[in-house]
Amino acid sequence: MNIKTIHIAEHDTQTANIAKEPGEFINTWSVDGFIGEGCQPSELGWGTHELTLPIGACFHAPAYRKSIYLNRPGASVRLKTWTPACGPCLGFLITHNESISLADYFTYEINDTNDYRPTVTYAYHPCNDAVLSLHELNGNSLQPQQRKRVLQGHEICDGADYLGVLLMGHEKNAYWYGSILNNATAQNLNPASSATTLQVAAGVLAGVKWAIKHPRQGIVESEEMDFQFVLDVARCYLGDMVGTYTDWTPVDKDGRLFPRRFNTSDIWQFENFLE
Repeated sequence: MNIKTIHIAEHDTQTANIAKEPGEFINTWSVDGFIGEGCQPSELGWGTHELTLPIGACFHAPAYRKSIYLNRPGASVRLKTWTPACGPCLGFLITHNESISLADYFTYEINDTNDYRPTVTYAYHPCNDAVLSLHELNGNSLQPQQRKRVLQGHEICDGADYLGVLLMGHEKNAYWYGSILNNATAQNLNPASSATTLQVAAGVLAGVKWAIKHPRQGIVESEEMDFQFVLDVARCYLGDMVGTYTDWTPVDKDGRLFPRRFNTSDIWQFENFLE
């Protein structure tokens, strides 16, 4: 199956009991961590099918052309994506290490020539209060708010976190697979947790157990670990594991109100995903 584009596509639909106030950053996980990621340049693995670099983009290593970064903070870059939460949505192109390591892992080389590599990005739609917080952060020239609030389970009245991988550009168009963990399930497992923090903690727990079992492996990327071992540990904290196909594309129903130029030679070009 020839996959052209991969999104780590996450949509957090959790809703707080107490709404955000001005000068406050609300999130379902580490506020400092999210601000730190959001203020870094957007990074992504660069596929061999891509024809045009985005304006202002640079290669990390021009000789290899495996990954790029944009000269813009991830908190200001919006990317079209799709999840089972609400269907089509806009995610923030936040830097994540797996965007680079996955692209490298899936690179197929013959005689030191890159014959195939998908474009890999992390497209994140945080909860609504975090979206408002990001808008305020951007409006204040990326100067962090004075007050920070990480939502705990009892502070969330509804919602879920849809965390998965969207595989696009193959014979069946696009396929999303991942964890759907609603807040009620997360609270039953740990009353203080949101769905997001429990998904994160599940991965950390699995990683620690793997490291204890392999004490001499040194530093490894997540793709080099035994995925079945990791899932066996994390599975009970991930809610429903769901896989679903979609006929969505980044140019689907776009340009109806305002004309927009797309790369029609290949709808899976990265430029078609940028908002």
